[in-house]
Amino acid sequence: MAARVDAPLKVTGRAKYGVDNNVPGMVYGYVVVSTIAHGEVESMDVTAAKSAPGVLAVYSPFDPLVLRTPTMPIIGQTWVPLQDKAITYHGQPVAFVVAETFEQARDAAMLVEVTYRELPALTSLEDGLETAVEAAPGHVSAPPTLTVLAAGVESIEDALAESPVVVESTYHTAPQNHTPMEPHSAVAVWEQGSLTVYSGNQGSDLQAAELAMALELDPSRVHAVNPFVGGAFGGKGRTSVPAFLAAAASRALGRPVKASLTREQVFTATAGRAATVQRIALGAERDGSLVALRHDSWCNTDTERSFIEPTSHGTSREWYATRNLAISQRIVPLNLPPTTFMRAPGEAPGSFALESAMDELAVALDMDPIELRQRNNSLAPPGNELQWSSKHLDECLRIGAQRFGWADRSPRGHTDGDWLVGMGVAVAMFPALRFPASVGITLRADDTADVETSGADPGTGLLTVLSSIGAESLDIPADKITPRLGDSALPPGGMSGGSTATASTGTAIMAGAAQLIDELLAVASAPGAPFAGQEVSYADGRVHGDGRSMTFGEVLRAVGRPSLSVVGSSAPGEELTKHSFSSFGAQFVEVRVHRLTREPRVSRMLGVFDGGRVINHQAAYSQLAGGMIWGVSAALHEGFEVERSGRFANADLAGYLLPVNADIPDIDVHLVEYPDTLHNAVGARGLGEIGTVGVAAAIANAIFNATGIRVRHIPIRIEDLLD
Repeated sequence: MAARVDAPLKVTGRAKYGVDNNVPGMVYGYVVVSTIAHGEVESMDVTAAKSAPGVLAVYSPFDPLVLRTPTMPIIGQTWVPLQDKAITYHGQPVAFVVAETFEQARDAAMLVEVTYRELPALTSLEDGLETAVEAAPGHVSAPPTLTVLAAGVESIEDALAESPVVVESTYHTAPQNHTPMEPHSAVAVWEQGSLTVYSGNQGSDLQAAELAMALELDPSRVHAVNPFVGGAFGGKGRTSVPAFLAAAASRALGRPVKASLTREQVFTATAGRAATVQRIALGAERDGSLVALRHDSWCNTDTERSFIEPTSHGTSREWYATRNLAISQRIVPLNLPPTTFMRAPGEAPGSFALESAMDELAVALDMDPIELRQRNNSLAPPGNELQWSSKHLDECLRIGAQRFGWADRSPRGHTDGDWLVGMGVAVAMFPALRFPASVGITLRADDTADVETSGADPGTGLLTVLSSIGAESLDIPADKITPRLGDSALPPGGMSGGSTATASTGTAIMAGAAQLIDELLAVASAPGAPFAGQEVSYADGRVHGDGRSMTFGEVLRAVGRPSLSVVGSSAPGEELTKHSFSSFGAQFVEVRVHRLTREPRVSRMLGVFDGGRVINHQAAYSQLAGGMIWGVSAALHEGFEVERSGRFANADLAGYLLPVNADIPDIDVHLVEYPDTLHNAVGARGLGEIGTVGVAAAIANAIFNATGIRVRHIPIRIEDLLD
């Protein structure tokens, strides 16, 4: 198993992140944010700030930096700061102070006096449910509404009414923030009319394109660099406020500018996961076969409706076989920060509702929860004739039950001293996707090779994937490969998101390597070359022909070429017309609830996953275990506390609760490996996000098993478990 290529640099502190770059003559920017949730900036007194030591400029809606709103395919428009006086959420950037030092910029920012015309703010999803509107088509992965009915059935309500057993409940999930270790930041440098920006982002070529649009530059004049990203999870898929402001201020001042959000500002001046309210009704035969499934979902968005949380209702579209299905999603625009993609968007909150409801149905049927799920295993999404390309969910459940000791589970849990102990299970699914990607591959005369793409590695292990698949495709040792990424000057790798990077770039590597080997053989057998006029082949990094062989480096040296390069590309294609694609898994959790204090503790976890071929087991375990930890966080710790004013009461890492080592037990991860070559040539499907899916429901189900208390919201608090 190949080691993580980036590990030595990261553990020794030598990995250089965006804000680590320092340039001669650099100055510092500090963002000022709003203190109201809705209204307008009436005036801004910057006299004291401009007079403070070291201050070079103060930018505001009254003296703005010149920026245009960029629009990108799929993700749409990205908001740029300081372009108007409207305030739509508490913590919105309203000014930018630039000074010779960070401390001078920070202190001067405190002197900016803002006067607002405040308007009433809507900040509660529950309060806005009555005014919810249907999500526009195209804003969500699943359609806003979808109904599939069996022949002769008039409505989903009729199907539910005719079901022998029905359960119906409403579930709530909290809003969250990505809180990456690396705050959103940027260093912007202008040289001879061109811009270089060092900024952590999930796609350097996409960030360069957005900055070019915002600054009205030719794309060739913008260079984005981000070889290391200190956490993203969807929160760095778009260009950040510091990157826009630093780039524009650097051009205006003729000085390099460094800007970084404070930890508290990361919670508001970025975007996070929407809260959801989800109402689910399940109708079943007495043998557990689903007759009807209705899933209605509501989520918040910002007042501009710039992003809609996708597929919370879409889980029910794909997970189980049912004769009758009705799903819907409605949105509530709120005076809160924008929402965006966040690890397992839609699937994470959606699975909490669906998998909790399935557990409630199992209880109503007096049926084992695993048996219920296996009985309703789907061969294809309901209403969709495209069967799953490869699905081994039953095997995941079977292996998980055996490894976890599910046979010893009591329907009412058991006690261990002062602890009430319960087990819970949930299914996990996440769509298997690919994005268009290009990868440059170069053979060098010293018998090494380069594999490079603009795509990002936000900690997921893409750098190692480039090395591993590159070595396999070129049939040479991995230590002969130099992988490079995170630079918009490299072939466009697209966004590292949606658990797509391995399948997307890996397929491009395979295509490029095959093309490069063909070109190498043509060079080797050309007139005047070592194998002129011969039939040649390639294996083990060598060209073979007529009883002898040479390394590719020897061939290149013999013909006087320092290197040979191609760009390989891949994109989704006709496979989308033939099959449905997903990764699958089963989450098993044991929870202990103290008899007196009602403190819940996760004591055991097991995830069994079917994600196609696994390229690097170490990286796969890391991603899956990390996702499972996030599931614990969502279930028991994590969530914004929003005051009616729109201010976040816990916009820091003291009040925004996250699990620590003592909260997490040993995590067992098992991989069921069946390469899915119908999805892509590599055979790999995404594993980065599925680890989060289903965990919160498995924990809530385990708590019910232990205590008999059904909690239908997350995070679950001690007070929810009091008798």
